[in-house]
Amino acid sequence: MEYKHFNHEHNLSMYQVQPGQQLRCSGCDKFCDKTIYACWHCKFFLHEHCGNATRYIRHPFHTPHPLILSPYPTYPSNCFLCNACGTTGTRFSYCCALCEVDLHVNCAFLPPKVTHKAHPHELLLNVSNRTQDQNATNQVCKICRKSLDCKHWSYECGVCANYGVHTLCATAEVKMGLYQMDDGSDTESDQGQGAPKPQQAAPTAQQGPSEGQVQVELTPQEALAFLHLMGLTNTNGASYV
Repeated sequence: MEYKHFNHEHNLSMYQVQPGQQLRCSGCDKFCDKTIYACWHCKFFLHEHCGNATRYIRHPFHTPHPLILSPYPTYPSNCFLCNACGTTGTRFSYCCALCEVDLHVNCAFLPPKVTHKAHPHELLLNVSNRTQDQNATNQVCKICRKSLDCKHWSYECGVCANYGVHTLCATAEVKMGLYQMDDGSDTESDQGQGAPKPQQAAPTAQQGPSEGQVQVELTPQEALAFLHLMGLTNTNGASYV
């Protein structure tokens, strides 16, 4: 089976990573395991969840505009700071160039709730900025015991007061699944690859009925920003398409 990704010139083939192989994903820069998309000529590899990431999403963290999947950082430094986990990234991101919002692909699809062996209750994802909360500014992650930055997302217990953990700590053992569409279906059933399903449907964009492309209503300003991000406008804002 071959697959065409918008960010690569060659077709990608499905490949099962063998034990001991160290192949790094060109989407999230993490090591690959299980089934991946591969271009051996270019050493270009993608996890299934990175290769199947939708081109646009509406996310509750940033409601004014859709977040657009960018194959490269939009800043001169060639890196971005993820608003969710607070770490830098150099590969794929969901971004709003108008507002300088950036999310790792994995962070954009964090499950809304998780369980962790370190705590008896479910932990709920909190995407709010808590810089005005005096209690939040003094918190430490209950798993790694390091400072919990109130500007970034965290998982918190709704039962136990002041119990919060980093998103990376809470999901260290969570395997990313394939993305579910609005009708509840996912690419697992279509491809038969046996990849794990997400624990709960992540924020998704609307899927169009004809070409399988994600459809999002864009304002003229958002459309222009998207074209500029994809390199489809000149310096005067005129479109090449």
